[in-house]
Amino acid sequence: MQKFILHKGLVAPMDRENVDTDAIIPKQFLKSIRKTGFGQNLFDEWRYLDAGHPGQDPSSRRPNPDFVLNQPRYQGASILLARKNFGCGSSREHAPWALDQFGFRAIIAPSYADIFFNNSFKNGLLPIVLTEAQVGDLFNEVAVFPGYTLTIDLEQQLVVKPDGAELPFDVQAFRKYCLLNGLDDIGLTLRHADRIKAFEAERLAQKPWLAHTMLA
Repeated sequence: MQKFILHKGLVAPMDRENVDTDAIIPKQFLKSIRKTGFGQNLFDEWRYLDAGHPGQDPSSRRPNPDFVLNQPRYQGASILLARKNFGCGSSREHAPWALDQFGFRAIIAPSYADIFFNNSFKNGLLPIVLTEAQVGDLFNEVAVFPGYTLTIDLEQQLVVKPDGAELPFDVQAFRKYCLLNGLDDIGLTLRHADRIKAFEAERLAQKPWLAHTMLA
């Protein structure tokens, strides 16, 4: 998992409440047995005017020119600004995968659905909670200033605006540790790889018949 320490990025506004996970990555794209390739279908039913299906070449699609992520001023955005209850609906982990693979590193919203919130941290995506008033001010500034960027300092737990104003945010210590060090659940386990190997070697020495059992 990619580390998240300090990130400066272009902001794209998703000015809708209750954006659910089926809108983030529609159900037909969940058939894939891989963990990659979901970014091209992020917000698929909103980004395109035609119906999409797994494996389809994106260049053959008809983009919706009115959708925010298709507008030239937001190309390359890596911070998504959203309204309350973002990520509601089903518990699909594919939603943060799609956001991450599209290029987003962080989301800023007043609130999130719990499962989406937890899945985001586990997949290297930082969901930041600010007040509705703060988020509303950011929406206004993004609309007025093309190329609007924010700097997110996870160590200091600050969102820094272009004028230098700082917006503090809370993050659980353990989640912060995992993001700063790029550790997902597997990475957390692999920190103890030497101890795991030592345990397995000792167990095999004490119970050598296990080797034949495992190979059977």
